[in-house]
Amino acid sequence: MIFKATKAPVPVRVSGPIEGPVVDPVLNRGVPPDDFLEVLVRWAVRADVKIFAPNPLFDIYSAVEDCLGPFDETGDVATTEGSAPVIPWLRRRAVMLEVLRVLGGLESSWTWTEGVDPDDPQKDDPWCQETGIFQVSANSMSFDPSLPQCVLEYCGANDVQTFITQMKLKWSFAVEYCARLLRFNVTWDGPIDRGVLQQWVSRDAMMEFESLMTAEAAVQQS
Repeated sequence: MIFKATKAPVPVRVSGPIEGPVVDPVLNRGVPPDDFLEVLVRWAVRADVKIFAPNPLFDIYSAVEDCLGPFDETGDVATTEGSAPVIPWLRRRAVMLEVLRVLGGLESSWTWTEGVDPDDPQKDDPWCQETGIFQVSANSMSFDPSLPQCVLEYCGANDVQTFITQMKLKWSFAVEYCARLLRFNVTWDGPIDRGVLQQWVSRDAMMEFESLMTAEAAVQQS
């Protein structure tokens, strides 16, 4: 499927208020805006289970295991109360959302349209230019064939200029691409590689993301 949206989506509030640990400050970057958190939750409920399932690589789950683990390694869902929908890998989805919450703050203060770092010595090479809220670069597509395929499916092309531009405009694309990238490699990101992100992720926020996803899934199911 090719997604043809050409501008950022209008935020739609997820079921229930967004408050508590998920809006806690990150470093000196302030607090994450509601529209960002809403995009995370809506995306995670619908996202491909393969993005969250265990793999043999040293990935983002390996990098945050000490602060957010242990993780559910079966794919089963603990919550079965009433008509609560089944969300495979619920805990691992919540871990990913908490990582993205903190990473968006550290990299850009949650600015979807963040441009290239002017101090980056490779800023003149488009393939190496960081772009968007998570400050990813087009050369990261080389880590796995699924990454350029993700760009192609969301954007209709995966050339470098499309990557740079659409990473700032298509919010769900930016979230999914970064999540997929973090399953193959984490050394590209300074805050993760240096252990800064690990100091700011919160187990309480992770648990709140589980509740938000469960509530949103119920709304989507109704």
